[in-house]
Amino acid sequence: MSVKAKQAHVHVAVAVSADGKRLSRPLTVNNDAALIGVLLKWIRSIADGAPVTWAIEDGRGFARSLADGLLLAGHEAVWVPTRLMAAHRKLHAATGSKSDPVDAAAVAHAAIATPGRDRHRIDERVRELRVLADLRADLVRRRTMVINQVKAYTHLWLDHTPGDLTRAPGMTALTTLLENSHPGPHVRRVVTEMIGEAADLNRRIRDLEASIRELVTPLAPALLEITGISHASAAVLLAEIGDITRFASSAKLARYTGCAPIPVYSSDKERHRLHRGGNRRLNSVLYTTAIVQQTFHPGARKLLARHTPTKGARGARRILKRHPIDVITRLAFP
Repeated sequence: MSVKAKQAHVHVAVAVSADGKRLSRPLTVNNDAALIGVLLKWIRSIADGAPVTWAIEDGRGFARSLADGLLLAGHEAVWVPTRLMAAHRKLHAATGSKSDPVDAAAVAHAAIATPGRDRHRIDERVRELRVLADLRADLVRRRTMVINQVKAYTHLWLDHTPGDLTRAPGMTALTTLLENSHPGPHVRRVVTEMIGEAADLNRRIRDLEASIRELVTPLAPALLEITGISHASAAVLLAEIGDITRFASSAKLARYTGCAPIPVYSSDKERHRLHRGGNRRLNSVLYTTAIVQQTFHPGARKLLARHTPTKGARGARRILKRHPIDVITRLAFP
């Protein structure tokens, strides 16, 4: 038997048996201190002591407290990605309608169809790391937006394209240029404020990276020895993968990261194409790792040289991106 919950301002739970049949009407529960007690009382009236698995839509941490409470109460909780839930909603919703009860049932069906889903575990160090990594990613996106705006304005009004504004020399050079130029007062004000915002974002990102380095170094020293994996990249790997023992093999981890090519059959001919699914944050980290290794790692260059004639440049790079998965798995299971 499985019971599923969907996170919103309230939680919506649906009880579903192992064969996918509804066992009760949906339950809507306020997301407050009484949440866990209400859910446990409700499921006891349905399950009558039978084993229960709670499947929760993975909404980037919004339901973490719910999963923690269920785990501490002795229950098992698994995470279901939103994309997988949406796919099962299309399969099982007769009218194609969308509502919280329909989504909760789709989460249930997704968990039943994929029994190897991620089990929730509590690791305070990884949880703190996840918060820092998420905030850093958000700040980097905001900094990129601000820097692009600064470059556009300086090119338009000062006839100059700045250099690297993520580092002090580039910021200093641009500030000096602005002081020695004579744009309109409003343009000067806007560009000055944006330079100040970019400098503040640079400082906040550096502070976050220092905190991330302190947490990651004792957690994953072997991971940091891999060429192309920085402290920030290791933080994303640890936060997104979690307990690596839930992956029975490197192939399953590769599929989770979107690095495993998908077989395509046409006219009795088999070929493989890029997998556009999987965890895109992990996929981005592995792509960056492959690019760095391509430049600095002799073994990576040999691998590319061996596979480029038969797979092409893109195919060889995909193989290189897949390779760190085997290394990470060997580190976890020496």
